[in-house]
Amino acid sequence: MSRGHATRSRADDAELNHLTSLAAQGDDGAVDSLIREVHPMVVRYCRARLSRVSGYAHDSDDVAQEVCIALLSALPRYRDMGRPFASFVFGIAAHKVADALRGCTRADVPTDSVPDRPDDSPGPEESAVRTAEVEQARELLSELPEQQRRLLSMRVIAGLSADETGHVLGMSPGAVRVAQHRALARLRRAATANRLL
Repeated sequence: MSRGHATRSRADDAELNHLTSLAAQGDDGAVDSLIREVHPMVVRYCRARLSRVSGYAHDSDDVAQEVCIALLSALPRYRDMGRPFASFVFGIAAHKVADALRGCTRADVPTDSVPDRPDDSPGPEESAVRTAEVEQARELLSELPEQQRRLLSMRVIAGLSADETGHVLGMSPGAVRVAQHRALARLRRAATANRLL
């Protein structure tokens, strides 16, 4: 990691911590700025988690909104315990995504109009193959240590940047990239070993 990047990352952390402190004390301007800072990563996280489950992707923006509302409610009680603020935000997001998955029953998704052409979405066979592939991927991921699983989920599935992932896991962006490389190499070895069985 370059010295300039490290300095900028520390400055970003300090600014986010300052914003969080002001927001927790009820400063409306700080609350607005804080929500503007965290909203994009919350939306990415919710979309990544909910798009993996058929029929729930359309709920991701609503769940992200619920996360932001819950964050606003929790801010007055927030206390800095030495962990990155992003981990607090992602903790709320994880609970809201789990609630959405538990509480939603599969329902028809309303549309504004009737489609003009046939549905090109995957048929039952392709859906079955995708389900099997997802299950294989889950099995491979389960062979990784918890830290590597979390890191890959954030980087590959949720699409978070190395900086955002580092905030959550308490790592530098460079350490996140190295750990990601090692985790992917370990997954490749596991996949190769499983094919040989």
